[in-house]
Amino acid sequence: MLHKVIELKDYFGFLGEDGKNPTLTLYLPYNMVEMNRQNQKRPCMLICPGGGYGMCSERESEPIALNLLSEGFNVFVLNYSVDPHRFPSQIREVAASVEMIYKNADEWNCNISKIAIMGFSAGGHLAAHYSTMFDCKEVREVFPESKNVNASVLCYPVISADFHKTHQGSFYNLLGHAPDKEQEEYFSCEKHVNESTPPAFIWHTAEDGCVPVANSLIYAKALTDNKVPVELHIYPFGGHGLSTCDAQTCDNMNEIIEYNHVWIDSMKKWLKLIFR
Repeated sequence: MLHKVIELKDYFGFLGEDGKNPTLTLYLPYNMVEMNRQNQKRPCMLICPGGGYGMCSERESEPIALNLLSEGFNVFVLNYSVDPHRFPSQIREVAASVEMIYKNADEWNCNISKIAIMGFSAGGHLAAHYSTMFDCKEVREVFPESKNVNASVLCYPVISADFHKTHQGSFYNLLGHAPDKEQEEYFSCEKHVNESTPPAFIWHTAEDGCVPVANSLIYAKALTDNKVPVELHIYPFGGHGLSTCDAQTCDNMNEIIEYNHVWIDSMKKWLKLIFR
């Protein structure tokens, strides 16, 4: 397996402005000649960890990547810019990551028709925001031919910027202040869903006390209203930030967290169906 950390500013100098240093960590399985797989092109997963736009969680990075390697994915973890760096740094860094996958598709054995993005919490907002606004003016200013992904996996995501539904700290970190009415509209991902939005797998817990479950519900509704395939799992119990829902990422393991662990197998089956 090739494991490598790329500094995106080395390829896109403007991403290093004001002290930013976004990195893309690659987990690329070797294609085994012994199995006649030397020409195999693999599906790709781009992971955006959570952390309220104030950090990038380690628990939602490598442990998730390792779960997907065994499914035949090339995996990329984006350690994107966080507070005090503001929008549009983050969405541009996602665009840069997708651009890197396209540019290196042959060398990295990437199937560019099967690129998914996965986000957790605020990283879920980033993933959904890119999925619905990959061609927004802020991205197209620097990537005139920006490309969307083909599927999204959203884990207890921040979706809406509506004061009554959102995780307010995420938007303070993303914008430097609470969003005004116009910004609420612009940064609420459900407002920008259309028939071309990528299919989504979404999971959340009903008793999440940090990011209200309403975020997942309104995004799922927006997708179904536009006839976009969606699979939604709402687990009855458990808090926020459960990641893999096992002892690898949760110190306080109990039967409730273990019950939610099934999301990983459900997600893998969904990806196989979407990318069949």
